Amino acid sequence: MMTTYSNARKQPKQLVRGSLGRLLVNYAKTGVLLGGLTALFGGIGYLLGGPAWAVVALIIAGAMNFAAYWFSDKMVLRLHDAQPITRAEVPWLYEMVEQLANRGGLPMPALYVMPDASPNAFATGRNPEHAAVAVTEGILQLMPERELEGVLAHELAHVKNRDMLIMTVAATVAGAISMLSQILGLSMLFRGSDDEDGGGIGAILMIILAPLLAMIIQMSISRSREYEADRVGAEIAGSARGLANALERLKRAQERIPTRTLPATQHLFIMQPLSGDGLASMFSTHPPIAERVARLRELERS
Repeated sequence: MMTTYSNARKQPKQLVRGSLGRLLVNYAKTGVLLGGLTALFGGIGYLLGGPAWAVVALIIAGAMNFAAYWFSDKMVLRLHDAQPITRAEVPWLYEMVEQLANRGGLPMPALYVMPDASPNAFATGRNPEHAAVAVTEGILQLMPERELEGVLAHELAHVKNRDMLIMTVAATVAGAISMLSQILGLSMLFRGSDDEDGGGIGAILMIILAPLLAMIIQMSISRSREYEADRVGAEIAGSARGLANALERLKRAQERIPTRTLPATQHLFIMQPLSGDGLASMFSTHPPIAERVARLRELERS
């Protein structure tokens, strides 16, 4: 990227506060969905061995979430070989993020660069005081300044909304549900092999349906958080146009150079690396790009 942020506007626009009612409704929906995941996890534990196993299942979920809360950011950054950068190394990028963080009322996050030619970015961290924003080398080379500003504002919106904690908990519980459902399904299969109560069919349904339901709940949480991060990110940047243009550019670029990532971490990225069209889009952790862009264009007009 040849331009420097020193040529950009120096006066930060006032951050437009979102509706308190909208924020409360959004978090209420997320709470209901997380409650559904937890109830499903406890229910599988109950089927596996009664009330005692239900308690054990919830304890396991708590332990996994504790580990995810404290260590998930370091694990994700290490998985993608993200390297920390300082103001002295990339001053224009540091200045851009610093000004956006100030507009959003956030502390300056740690900055990382991933050695990946595909354009993408994600945020991680358990709270705004321990947040990190990582970008690929590809996005720094491809993205014009205003569009990169929109992408970074989107990631800072995730930090502001504490989405990383919510989505990490959802992913952890969903993964544990898949593991428990496999154990329960095999247990029911062996127990039902000599019975006439349809144990085999119940086992197959448990193996298939429980992880599917968990995935649907997880996708609902992730999609709702992406829409909200787009809206808040546009407010932080002072305009929705840069992010809308960036999403369209990222979609075209991802078709040529997909980001190298794992299914377990793809929900963190601004552009889902492994997404598809048609039926595959139904199982995407991100909303369709066309819908996100349409909402941003409408926000810009209003």
